Amino acid sequence: MRIVLLGAPGAGKGTQAKKISAKFGIPHISTGDILRNELKNSTGLGNKASEYMQAGKLVPDELIIEIIKHRLAEGNTGNPFLMDGFPRTLNQAIMFDNMLASMGISVEKVINIFVDKAELVKRLMGRRICHSCAGVCHIDLLQKGSENRCPICGGELYTRKDDAIKVIKERLRVYENQTKPLTDYYAKKGILYNIDGSGTENEITERLLQVL
Repeated sequence: MRIVLLGAPGAGKGTQAKKISAKFGIPHISTGDILRNELKNSTGLGNKASEYMQAGKLVPDELIIEIIKHRLAEGNTGNPFLMDGFPRTLNQAIMFDNMLASMGISVEKVINIFVDKAELVKRLMGRRICHSCAGVCHIDLLQKGSENRCPICGGELYTRKDDAIKVIKERLRVYENQTKPLTDYYAKKGILYNIDGSGTENEITERLLQVL
């Protein structure tokens, strides 16, 4: 099973990706996570990426693709994967397809979790991160009197800088502009599935499982 999971910031794709990965035993691949791993271990690819980051530049798509290819090659068990939030642009999608073709595989399904913009803003503004365990929660789900404490470990919660309203709106604008050509590309391939991301976490999971 080779899946790409798309969704705007706040759509809940990270949460759903973990659940699908656990249920089907598919490697959950987040470009942010594997990039941090390459940097942490000072690999050749990580050192290349570090040069760009230290210079304040974005890591080139070509290097990101190379890092993903390296991750997919690990284990050599048919190369199943669940890509979380990648590709993000049409150019990345084409490069990703070409890379997979060189490995003799291809994306089987692309699932796009869509959520109303007003709901996305509400989710992101209420999102809190734990300093201790890095867990994510929403302020609406916290008990009264413990709004500043993580419900998992009791650690102190904080709001990410990119969850400020001005930044949120810009992030969503950029995402919309980038994603339309991307979803059109996968729709023409006949592998795009749009999933309603409203409702409870379990309701969204059930919709995803119906597609899978």
